[in-house]
Amino acid sequence: MAMKGNAADNRTRSSISIFIVIGMCGFFYVLGAWQRSGFGKGDSIAVEITKQTDCTVLPNLSYDTHHDRASNLEELGSKAENFEPCDDRYIDYTPCQDQKRAMTFPRANMKYRERHCPPEEEKLHCLIPAPKGYVAPFPWPKSRDYVPYANVPYKSLTVEKAIQNWVQYEGNVFRFPGGGTQFPQGADAYIGQLASVIPIANGTVRTALDTGCGVASWGAYLFKRNVLAMSFAPRDSHEAQVQFALERGVPAVIGVLGTIRLPYPSRAFDMAHCSRCLIPWGSNDGMYMMEVDRVLRPGGYWVLSGPPINWKMNYRAWQRTKEDLEEEQRKIEEIAELLCWEKVSEEGEIAVWRKRINTDSCPVRQDEPRVKICESTNADDVWYKKMEACVTPFPEVNSPEEVAGGELKTFPDRLNAVPPRITSGSVPGFSVQKYQEDDKLWKKHVKSYKKINRYLDTGRYRNIMDMNAGLGSFAAAIESPKLWVMNVVPTIAEKSTLGVVYERGLIGIYHDWCEAFSTYPRTYDLIHANGVFSLYQDRCKMEDILLEMDRILRPEGAVIFRDQVGVLTKVKQMVSGMRWNTKMADHEDGPLVPEKILVAVKQYWVSGDNNQTAVA
Repeated sequence: MAMKGNAADNRTRSSISIFIVIGMCGFFYVLGAWQRSGFGKGDSIAVEITKQTDCTVLPNLSYDTHHDRASNLEELGSKAENFEPCDDRYIDYTPCQDQKRAMTFPRANMKYRERHCPPEEEKLHCLIPAPKGYVAPFPWPKSRDYVPYANVPYKSLTVEKAIQNWVQYEGNVFRFPGGGTQFPQGADAYIGQLASVIPIANGTVRTALDTGCGVASWGAYLFKRNVLAMSFAPRDSHEAQVQFALERGVPAVIGVLGTIRLPYPSRAFDMAHCSRCLIPWGSNDGMYMMEVDRVLRPGGYWVLSGPPINWKMNYRAWQRTKEDLEEEQRKIEEIAELLCWEKVSEEGEIAVWRKRINTDSCPVRQDEPRVKICESTNADDVWYKKMEACVTPFPEVNSPEEVAGGELKTFPDRLNAVPPRITSGSVPGFSVQKYQEDDKLWKKHVKSYKKINRYLDTGRYRNIMDMNAGLGSFAAAIESPKLWVMNVVPTIAEKSTLGVVYERGLIGIYHDWCEAFSTYPRTYDLIHANGVFSLYQDRCKMEDILLEMDRILRPEGAVIFRDQVGVLTKVKQMVSGMRWNTKMADHEDGPLVPEKILVAVKQYWVSGDNNQTAVA
């Protein structure tokens, strides 16, 4: 009952404002945004920041750029296009997982649940509205347990999953008790069981993959153990499960194991997990288990809980025949043996396998005629690539004790250690020295960002995206229990660096920004866009990328652009028609550097705010 009262109090503070204060000595720009939850603390924040600001810390960081004066918007003579709101039926629009379009594709192997993006003539050129009553999410860790009903107004899971303790509706909030289909007593206790077998506590396991994640309670409770889970689930009849996950402040994307390879590099995850995820692991000649093997780090763990594990005790409850379940488990065990996974535990309905550390530790597989080795020489080339029933080979080693691909330090030491892909020269053009220089540079950049936006590491921004992550140094520089970063490596990037990101103990995904991202609207609090528009200037329209950024950014969310001044001037002009407030800043090294920073804040507005809507 106390929770309901607090939530209600939070919603009544409709006139409380929060500010991002941007400026230099004695001169502050305030990007105003209305904070519609109890997180804001009013005008006193801006006053306090003004008092505390040291006039010596920004001697050359001017927020009126001195470079290329002729390109000022006033002198361009062109007026920005005003983008109108989309119709309210698009409030939860996911362009590449549109339900109507999905139904035109075959259902075999979940192909219809994969990415199917709209052609150019069907793209929306309007702003996705937030639902009426939308409020800023609760700060972490409160957001793990409570989500405002107005933000995701779907009650179906509270009924369908009632006895499994997924989610409960209480007044004007959803409450997440931490349960799941396979762990109704709570994810924390379930993870405790896993930790008795898997070295979760000492930092050996840092990155995890949750396949068919539901509302991502497993990933939510791994945070307290310093483990980052990448969760995915399809957009299907379980409406909004990934949306719930992101509203809770848990990393998740819309995705499915179907016919296309997962958008992650090889040897990425320390642990992979399926808790009654309904993936047919034994079908298609073991193709799905082989894909898990590709993304699982040598020495990593695969957890399977629920059917068919311990089928003899549970076949009646699962309403399946003994013969069906026995055959399913036989196939899984057979494929695991072909992959040379060692079964380290089976207790109750939970089974755990461990991947071998190299080929030498599995001599049987080398002579096994049923094992087809993948022909591709690049196991990280996965974007829209067809999944195959083949085994990704280990990198070569010099001794049976050596970990293929290189042994990683425990976390947090691995965050700033030189990753094995760098020391081995696996990423052309990136030496140890260049890696260390990049790491140092981004520490410097982030230090300047924190002077521009004092809320960067306060918990105001929980879900953060880096649209062009490179080596992950931005995420490493702001790493904190208060936030997480989705490190996106563009598929057109000159170098494939996402494997390095994972070796640092961070998470991320491959993506092409000419298409929509696999997420719901309003799922990120802060977006970092370093060189994105220079990278894509000859690939696709700036307008399309900016509209996608607007779709996935929360009302009152912030964007930090870093690019050449000519590019940012065009960006600034375009977003002025998107209900964003902006301010340009010089590079931290001074006004003569052609690279600039543009800071933007998305205004608060919701459907029905006397908006003229665009006709789609």
